[in-house]
Amino acid sequence: MSVVAAPVAGRVAELLRERFGAGTAVDRLAPLAGDASTRSYARAWLRGPGAPASVVVMLLADRGIAMSSDELAVFEQPLRELPYVNVHRFLERLGVAIPALYVDASADGLLILEDIGDMPLWEAVQGAAPDEQFALFAQAIDQLLLIELAGTAQRDERCIAFQQAFDRRLFDWEFEHFLEYGLVDRIAAPLPAIELSELRQHFGRLSAFLDAQPRVLNHRDFHAWNLYVHEGRMRVIDFQDALLAPAPYDLATLLGDRDTRRVVQPALEQRLLDYYAEAWARRGGPAWDAQSLWQVYVTNALQKAFKVVGRFHYLDRVKGKPGYLRYLPGTWAQITRLLAVRPDLAPVQRILAQYVPELRA
Repeated sequence: MSVVAAPVAGRVAELLRERFGAGTAVDRLAPLAGDASTRSYARAWLRGPGAPASVVVMLLADRGIAMSSDELAVFEQPLRELPYVNVHRFLERLGVAIPALYVDASADGLLILEDIGDMPLWEAVQGAAPDEQFALFAQAIDQLLLIELAGTAQRDERCIAFQQAFDRRLFDWEFEHFLEYGLVDRIAAPLPAIELSELRQHFGRLSAFLDAQPRVLNHRDFHAWNLYVHEGRMRVIDFQDALLAPAPYDLATLLGDRDTRRVVQPALEQRLLDYYAEAWARRGGPAWDAQSLWQVYVTNALQKAFKVVGRFHYLDRVKGKPGYLRYLPGTWAQITRLLAVRPDLAPVQRILAQYVPELRA
């Protein structure tokens, strides 16, 4: 949205007065860049004795209660609360550094949140010295382990994150999403049935392997654009799709999503993997064997990369959001790298390279 509609602006001002006092006034309300979801955002600059200098307003697409990802809608009973609000309550209790929720006006299609600035982790590491890059990613891992270990240990069935899981069904769904939108939808001739069947066999094997791993609480989109550096702290956003998944799933996202590999080269990747394993054990988690961690991490990273290709083509073709296509070269580079360390997946490389220029040597 290019402007904030006057009725919405009026309601925001009213809610802010209720929250921070009658003397609170909105000096300006301006839209912010959104994401791949149906949500949009605006920043409000405030004045008044009890008000912060600014807040962020989340504008919901409608007033219905729905998951942002349709494939996660697997609940036996209809949701009674916005997923963001539900998961926020649990993560806040854990001490995860999420933005404060000042006002829950989801019935009006609005949430009013703490303003955590404009410095995503991805921008913070640009041009930084290697040790500074490591320190910033290590802060992110600290937040991740709080979610994974403390969150899992304090399981609360009232939190919807514990009612959904990255299981065989969901892994298979995301591989099919890739096949449909990231591959078949891009090629002129039909993919030969024998090749499609072979791809599904290999993808099914990866899904089965990941499905067999122990599951812990995961954020699901723990990448460098959903982490902000604010006043010396690492802050976490976009957690509403949290669910149970293999432990290294979020780690693979953090170290390899979109263009992250431009910064997280192999040496830094290994250093951060070591940090994750050491901090995991230090926080009381069962010790990771280095080879086991690498195997699960690589498989998660590969599955996520294929999902991203399918998702970004879907956003372009179905949702009319082509902006995410700019991340595909980095994602294909990640797939190329990971296939190269999995000789058992050579048939996947061979089949896909016939149709995907990015995979040809």
